[in-house]
Amino acid sequence: MDHDNHTWTQSFILAGFTTPGTLRPLAFLGTLCIYLLTLAGNVSIIVLVQADSGLSTPMYFFISVLSFLELCYVSTTAPTLLHTLLRGRSPISAATCFAQLYVFHSLGMTECCLLGVMALDRYLAICRPLRYYSLMGRKVQLRLVGAAWGTGFSAALLPASLTATLPFCLKEVDHYFCDLAPLMRLACVDTGWHACVHGAVIGVATLCNFVLISGLYGGILRAVLKLPSAASRAKAFSTCSSHMTVVALFYASAFTVYVGPAGSRPEGTDKRIALVYALLTPFFNPIIYTLRNKEVKEAVKRVSSRIRAILKEP
Repeated sequence: MDHDNHTWTQSFILAGFTTPGTLRPLAFLGTLCIYLLTLAGNVSIIVLVQADSGLSTPMYFFISVLSFLELCYVSTTAPTLLHTLLRGRSPISAATCFAQLYVFHSLGMTECCLLGVMALDRYLAICRPLRYYSLMGRKVQLRLVGAAWGTGFSAALLPASLTATLPFCLKEVDHYFCDLAPLMRLACVDTGWHACVHGAVIGVATLCNFVLISGLYGGILRAVLKLPSAASRAKAFSTCSSHMTVVALFYASAFTVYVGPAGSRPEGTDKRIALVYALLTPFFNPIIYTLRNKEVKEAVKRVSSRIRAILKEP
């Protein structure tokens, strides 16, 4: 086959979900509500951390950075999901498709790194409490966040650029956004080598962070179990429970798609699992971090009372 006619594909078609016509408006409205609530929830956390001095700690700084990342992350794929639910199969230009692929994986790997940074923060807070604020100063916080973003956007360059340079013979992407595996299935050439490179880059980036997080939480567990009272142990665990829940939700779904054996999953499974880490995880994160958190609830009360006081002023 002549590859030259297919190398520079001008556009692709996103297949989306095969939603029956009667359910499509309901699926669209449900997804739109989740997207808008995700935006509102994560923006609220960012504003709250900035507005209340009681939340001016390293932990809440990292949570606000995670919320900003989630805003970017969900906005990379949710608009195309909404478009495919509303219009069915949707065209997307090759440039937009590859940009979406790169940004989505950059943000995903940045989140892996940031979850590692947040685990380090909890480790220092619990295992090195006397030196915590000197070890985790503002400059250190900014450097750690900068390193997480830099690592994520650098690591995603190779998989995205390799995929963008493939010759494509087919145009329909069996997904609701441009992802690695669905795009590689459209190529005119064998992509086994590309899949190995993608697996190595993504696997190393995610597994290294997962091992780091596991090691840090192992240290936290040992330190907490040595605490004298049940109340102090419960308090220490409560500061980590939200983060552990987010880590479990993110890694379980991402590992299933990018690390698990693709051939063993029924057709369309990857799309459904992608909804978990691309749409639902950013939606649940603000809820997980605020639902059982007394400090956040108290901060909401303080900020709300200040707003009411300002509104009552003549």
